[in-house]
Amino acid sequence: MENKKLPVGIENFAEIRREDFYYIDKTGLIRDLLRDWGKVNLFTRPRRFGKSLNMSMLKCFFETGTDASLFEGLAIAREKDLCEEYLGKYPVISLTLKGVDGLNFEAAYHALRAALRGEVARLRFLLESAAVSEADKQPLERFLHEQDTREDVLDSLKTLCALLHQHHGQKVILLIDEYDVPLDKAFLHGYYPEMVSLLRGLLGNALKTNDFLQFAVLTGCLRVSKESIFTGLNNLEVNSVLDARYDEHFGFTDAEVRKLLADYGLSSHYAETRDWYDGYRFGNAEMYCPWDVINYAKKLLAEPNAHPQDYWINTSGNDMVRRFVDKADRSTQKEIERLIAGEAIEKRLRLELTYGELEESIENLWSVLFTTGYLTQAGEVERNVYRLVIPNREVREVFVLQIQEWFKKAVVGDAKPMRALHEAFARGDAEGVRQGLNAIMGKMISILDAKAPDAQKENFYHGLLLGLLRAEPAWSIQSNVESGEGFCDILVELDDPDAGLVIEVKYASSLDALEAASARALAQIKEKRYDERLRGEGREDILAYGIAFCKKRCKVACQRL
Repeated sequence: MENKKLPVGIENFAEIRREDFYYIDKTGLIRDLLRDWGKVNLFTRPRRFGKSLNMSMLKCFFETGTDASLFEGLAIAREKDLCEEYLGKYPVISLTLKGVDGLNFEAAYHALRAALRGEVARLRFLLESAAVSEADKQPLERFLHEQDTREDVLDSLKTLCALLHQHHGQKVILLIDEYDVPLDKAFLHGYYPEMVSLLRGLLGNALKTNDFLQFAVLTGCLRVSKESIFTGLNNLEVNSVLDARYDEHFGFTDAEVRKLLADYGLSSHYAETRDWYDGYRFGNAEMYCPWDVINYAKKLLAEPNAHPQDYWINTSGNDMVRRFVDKADRSTQKEIERLIAGEAIEKRLRLELTYGELEESIENLWSVLFTTGYLTQAGEVERNVYRLVIPNREVREVFVLQIQEWFKKAVVGDAKPMRALHEAFARGDAEGVRQGLNAIMGKMISILDAKAPDAQKENFYHGLLLGLLRAEPAWSIQSNVESGEGFCDILVELDDPDAGLVIEVKYASSLDALEAASARALAQIKEKRYDERLRGEGREDILAYGIAFCKKRCKVACQRL
């Protein structure tokens, strides 16, 4: 039987089901949501973990006139009583705020009006309803003609609830996806207070004392403090990445990933899939990022020898990391070095923050990195204090790259020693390279704790070296690239079209072992013929470097191949 298509970037549940895309069944969320029953439910998860698809699924299940066949064969279909009572029985308002962005408040306000206008247009049958008075229809008319007032905007969701109730004689289910995106953009661009005031009015009117509301579901990355936009809302139930309820409904479990890979004949790629994309802990569940898994599986189907890539990281900017790093002091840098080395750090988490509070303390930003998926927890030490770790190899790359930025700012700014280091590399001066690297490490890095696995320490030095080499703009640097009979740590195309460097990095457990480790690295280059890729590009003047690191020292072996 032919495999189903893999749904990269498709967040419409009906499209996935009708067009026969592969779907990992998350309809158990419907069952648990109805059985737990909260009036206003907020789910916070990192981006690209299936929040929007789940919201589309909820809309398809509850909305009046839905196509019940969409749920045939899924877990919720076995809940006969729930389906009888809820399937296709409620009017639904579905709004996403992910596009509410702008360089200033006026632009963002315009984007919010456009998002609301889209939902008004979808529900425009209310304008033809005999059950709705002409006076009550006027705000909808103003929206459709782009003549809406600020009062219309603030009352819009509650107004739609009232009119849908008049038309259907049934209370309304309200779905708001990515509720915190406007706040994040407002904080970034400097109009946060105005956006807080706007959303407080919009959501407050819809979620408080709304007699026409059956229940509401909101999703986002960050749990914004009740004192910010949820002021006075006493019926809010928050489910974060720390909660065990719903822990398997966002993201893929290990069993689900194993089955997906098996269904497509990709089981042999399980180990690297787990290494790169697993590691998130939601409640009691270990979860994979679904965006990564689906993208990698689809890539493998087209290119069986493809290697894992940074799919999740590359879907948007890393503003949170940048904010964090900009405030980092030397102590924070040492903590990130420990994380890169595979260690855990212990931090008190605050999951209910306003964006304004992020600037008050560097400690608050650990909480943001946790809630947005750059860190995950490996156990609670005491109340609200958790052991934080980098979840997987993909996210680790972000931190390695940022470490490189620190080195560029602090070391590359001093042009003379950097020029000397690059010149030593280009002419095959092993002693010059050793002295240059030792001087830089002596100034810039802490001694990584011996408890970290040696392989992960090697990764740290690999990243350090990449950052220093990339400071030479005329050189083309490739990392972990396939060449010869394996994967070379670093290949460098020098500005001389005939010349290149092949570099293999090792970690030595002691200073006495440095020389042997560097010799072993050099021998590996020759044995695996790592120079073949450069030679295939016409480069014949190739220098091979075996570089071994231990604490703040290194040993360099060099040979012209």
